[in-house]
Amino acid sequence: MPPVISGLPQTVGDWLGYIESLHPKSIEMGLGRVQTVAARLQLTFPFTVITVGGTNGKGSTCAMLERIYSNAGYQVGCYTSPHLVHYQERVRFNGHVIADALLCDAFAAVEQARGDVTLTYFEMGTLAALWAFEQQPLDVVILEVGLGGRLDAVNIVDADCAIVTNVDLDHMEFLGDTRELIGHEKAGIYRQQQVAICGDAAPPDSLLAYAETLGVKLNRFGVDYQIDLSDTQRAHYHDAQGALDIGTLSLFGHYQWNNAANVIFAVRALQSRLPVTQTQLLHALTATEVTGRFQYLHHAPDVILDVAHNPHAARALCDNLQRLSADGSQVMAVFSMLSDKDIASVVEILHQVIDVWHIAPIDHPRAASMSYLQACLSQKVPLAHIYSHSDLAAALQSAYKTAAKNDKIIVFGSFFTVAAILELTPDQWCA
Repeated sequence: MPPVISGLPQTVGDWLGYIESLHPKSIEMGLGRVQTVAARLQLTFPFTVITVGGTNGKGSTCAMLERIYSNAGYQVGCYTSPHLVHYQERVRFNGHVIADALLCDAFAAVEQARGDVTLTYFEMGTLAALWAFEQQPLDVVILEVGLGGRLDAVNIVDADCAIVTNVDLDHMEFLGDTRELIGHEKAGIYRQQQVAICGDAAPPDSLLAYAETLGVKLNRFGVDYQIDLSDTQRAHYHDAQGALDIGTLSLFGHYQWNNAANVIFAVRALQSRLPVTQTQLLHALTATEVTGRFQYLHHAPDVILDVAHNPHAARALCDNLQRLSADGSQVMAVFSMLSDKDIASVVEILHQVIDVWHIAPIDHPRAASMSYLQACLSQKVPLAHIYSHSDLAAALQSAYKTAAKNDKIIVFGSFFTVAAILELTPDQWCA
């Protein structure tokens, strides 16, 4: 435990305020500064590491892996981002969020080690998580890439297994505006002689070329492993090690089967060092739930939360909503996004399944303005029913009051949109 130094923050809230002020930018690509501080912290990563990158599906993939290895009796650390309500959600031990005291100790250790090195909010948090993991006797640590892969802070760790879930357009100001440019960045988490997995059925050539240059054996969805759905919503997985029948997932959406297939291949590939029985694997897969991933908050009318915030996620959300609204019920959106996201494309994809839009601002410096949200909707859906509200609580309350029992209310557009609703008590919107 680092010694208490006078003047350092003493609570998690104070630390978060402090680390927000450390760097003029919220994002700065590059590993040099993080590697320097990691060396000073003498981080050794004495556990099996699984790194998960990709455009979408990272959180669900991490949750499945975390549940599987915890069910199998291993000591498991998991680092994901962003959080929804409390920062501590980002760092978990066997499914439980990090204790405030350990998180404060971790921030203090990084602060003392960094000296005159400037770190972003995410870099400081990543190093703190890694330091905290090394204070516990862990068997396996699961790390979610924050942005991209090649230059993301998480990539200072040489993963024993690296999964790229899929490649699509997001964070284009940092990663490039084509799948080829983004694929090159995502592939940066692969390592020679370690397990490399790609869950994209049609990966960009740049990802394949990067893996080939590294000399890694890239295990590809649809080539080296596959999953087939039956009419009963059960799935049949198969790879070179044999077949496996899977029951219904708790996570909703066809794309979750793709995530499950990636996870099964990873667990089988690591079987020699982290043995897991078939029963443990299947039970964990079918029981995994993730907050904010097509999560039901209320029934009759259904209120569903989804963090979809880019075109790839919007297409998956559209597919889910089409399945649910086949009964002729009305779909109402409670919607807001950040200004640096592709709002127009998200609206264009989803307008076909949404009948009424309730929009409100996000409480965040990068929030899209109400006028911009309104303009995107009016341009893409000129005949849409659009209602503006002062905040997301008022938007949900209005949607709920006008919804029939069989209607669907989908809250989506950002992690911050979903988080704002999760912080409410039911009587604040469904009275």
